[in-house]
Amino acid sequence: MYSDHFGLSGQPFQLTPDARFWFGSRTHKKAMAYLGYGLAQGEGFIVVTGEVGAGKSTLVGHLLATIDRSRLNALSIVSTQVEGDDMLRLVAQGLGVATASVEKARLLDLVERRLEEEARAGKRTLLIVDEAQNLPVSALEELRMLSNFQIGGRALVQIFLLGQPEFRDKLSDSEGLEQLRQRVIANHHLDAMGPDEIEAYVAHRLKLVGWQGRPAFAADAWPAIHRHTDGIPRRVNQLANRLMLFAAVEGQDEIGAFAVDSVVADLAGERLDVRAAFAERVLPLRSVGSAPNGPRPVAEPAPAPPQQSPVADLALERRVAALEARAQEQEAALRRVLAMLVDWVENGDPGYRSNAA
Repeated sequence: MYSDHFGLSGQPFQLTPDARFWFGSRTHKKAMAYLGYGLAQGEGFIVVTGEVGAGKSTLVGHLLATIDRSRLNALSIVSTQVEGDDMLRLVAQGLGVATASVEKARLLDLVERRLEEEARAGKRTLLIVDEAQNLPVSALEELRMLSNFQIGGRALVQIFLLGQPEFRDKLSDSEGLEQLRQRVIANHHLDAMGPDEIEAYVAHRLKLVGWQGRPAFAADAWPAIHRHTDGIPRRVNQLANRLMLFAAVEGQDEIGAFAVDSVVADLAGERLDVRAAFAERVLPLRSVGSAPNGPRPVAEPAPAPPQQSPVADLALERRVAALEARAQEQEAALRRVLAMLVDWVENGDPGYRSNAA
């Protein structure tokens, strides 16, 4: 809704990774430099880790959009907790090798032959494995064994592993991964964006969908956004998305720190409401449903809510202080939303009107 309100051509802060919105923050530029170096080596493992929402998938999307597909055959695998044999079959399927009723020894031979065919055609093979923190040692060892395949002294496959921060610990501490560790030729951890990068990041995404400066952002909005998101791109997207909706609903053409804090307060309240509804409705039903024919047990008391982070504490304080004062504002905002919807139905989409008629 806010896209139409502000004349944007699309959603600037969607949570689905999209290479079109690639933003070269300091840490992402460094990651691309390591990737470039690693790919130039043509062998071994490249490892990139980062927090949830740090932009790993967007990094991969940008990489795939920039490589020469006529010279590099890139395969992507997203899997969780698959053992070594299953990992081998996933790789084979990605290469177009039939795996049904094929024994492992035969499958290894078929995979090697397929990789040799790609190499003779002048194409290197890059295997991209996401969520590597979930892979057991057996799967990682299977990948290492695949990295042994060579032709004319050159590796047939190079492997790019992406994972959350715990994968770094797993890689460095697991006794069974020593040989894999020795084959890591490039390693980078995606850090969060700094406070000085938030403005450029948000403006970059908005400009890609035709933003002309409306709504504007006050100078104090940027440190507030960073404070509430810690500079994690996905969190910034979540908050910026709600800020744009807030500005559209409230009829504001400028977003400042007060708006940021207000939206965060609303989000914190929504999370608390969801937890309260779960404790009130779902937990008693689980308890009652466990003994349908026996005496009705007493529902277990709802567990104490988890300790709030400093961000949530601040948000709740602001919400309690402002709740009564904002009640009438919310009612007015709701009326405006309904009026906008009516206007959209009546004037914005002829197809909708004809279907409704």
